Amino acid sequence: MTTGPLGLDAALWGVLACPCPQHAPVVADELSGQIACTKCDARFNVLDGIPIMLLDATEQG
Repeated sequence: MTTGPLGLDAALWGVLACPCPQHAPVVADELSGQIACTKCDARFNVLDGIPIMLLDATEQG
């Protein structure tokens, strides 16, 4: 297993997408420690190595 940004498996970054209607790619925001959508700017926390990617649990930026 290769570790990628935010301590998540590097292969996971290839399949992660925002649950917003655009299903946009996401990027790591190393400063905040969150995953950020490239379209709607929703932000998702990573808890114990698990991305919590629920729209009702987002922090809109």
